Amino acid sequence: MPQRRVVVTGIGLITPLGNDKETSWRSLTEGKSGVGRVTHFDISEFTSKIGAEVKGFDPTLFLSLKDVKRMDMFVQFAVSASHMALKNAGIDTRKEDANRIGCIIGSGIGGLETIERECFGYSERGPLLGPKKISPFLIPRLIVNMAPGQVAISLGLKGPNSCVATACASGSHAIGDAFKIIARGDADVVLAGGTESATTPLGFGGFCAMKALSLRNDDPEHASRPFDKERDGFVMGEGAGVIVLEDMDRAINRGAHIYAEITGYGMTCDAYHMTAPSPDGEGAARAMNMALDDAKIPAEDVTYINAHGTSTHLNDKMETSAIKKVFGDSAKKVAVSSTKSMMGHLLGAAGGVEAAICAMAIEKGIIPPTTNYKVPDPDCDLDYVPNTARDMDVDVAMSNSFGFGGHNATLVFKKFKG
Repeated sequence: MPQRRVVVTGIGLITPLGNDKETSWRSLTEGKSGVGRVTHFDISEFTSKIGAEVKGFDPTLFLSLKDVKRMDMFVQFAVSASHMALKNAGIDTRKEDANRIGCIIGSGIGGLETIERECFGYSERGPLLGPKKISPFLIPRLIVNMAPGQVAISLGLKGPNSCVATACASGSHAIGDAFKIIARGDADVVLAGGTESATTPLGFGGFCAMKALSLRNDDPEHASRPFDKERDGFVMGEGAGVIVLEDMDRAINRGAHIYAEITGYGMTCDAYHMTAPSPDGEGAARAMNMALDDAKIPAEDVTYINAHGTSTHLNDKMETSAIKKVFGDSAKKVAVSSTKSMMGHLLGAAGGVEAAICAMAIEKGIIPPTTNYKVPDPDCDLDYVPNTARDMDVDVAMSNSFGFGGHNATLVFKKFKG
């Protein structure tokens, strides 16, 4: 059967740069940083003391106070971003066939804050009293599939519903899976993306123990510096990015605003190491090539790559190598930027947010920069759109996401031309 075309018609963002897509986009194009000293807990004993936290978030704009108490923060982020995305798309689910609207949202870690709170509380109360005081909401607050599950409950969505958990590739895999669900006709509209809120003592401490985080504690705004020779680790972030994917004919018939068309999806595995990427970038390159083949687009037609670009020595070098494998002589002609330089690494939410950024870059003709790029690295020698946003017609954009466990995901978007 012929595959249906799929377009992006709505965007909902909650990021360290703003609690909506307009504020987040404006901050990105202005090169602002969302990084500062961690405030969620006492950070004094940790080696890294900086993070990219969501600020001023109010879940009661979309949820009752009763529902808020029953949801971990990563679920609150997902539900709020989904409401914003649907409103932006101009879709009222009460007037739609709920069986044809789905939700695929990924998370790398899930309800870590809930686990810690209940575990520490159990330890403090002792083994005799502890079990009697464990919250009945412990399990439904912490499991990762509650993100799409609660979105469906909140909005009445009865179509395909699933959760992807592939570490930092979760959001991209969720969008890719949603794209294919619509293309084959199993749904007409799917909310897709990622969510994460793991800036907790254990979550943050675990990455500190791995020596993965930047130690630029005295200069947080310049700590995340992807592809720069003096990069020293990533900055942990949080938030959610949800986009509305829709059957093209349906979107056109209802007069929807179309940001971009999603045309390609590739997924591979390194099968190399539980945390380190394969140094030669072979798995990442295969994901990019698969996405381009799926999109039926030659590499030289790609205008912009939103890189995974974590600001770690291994990832940035690997991704540069992978891009060179795929793009060959045209590698240095394509604009590559890492928006993690401004909003940190949102882990399982990163792919959702960065896919939305690609769609907006196509719509607005602006490429966000890689900020804090000061010292060139001989191993990273592409056009990273350093420090200043670039006005540029973006016809085709690619988004890369790579997760622990060797999970690789690439999405391809192009300007919608009917």
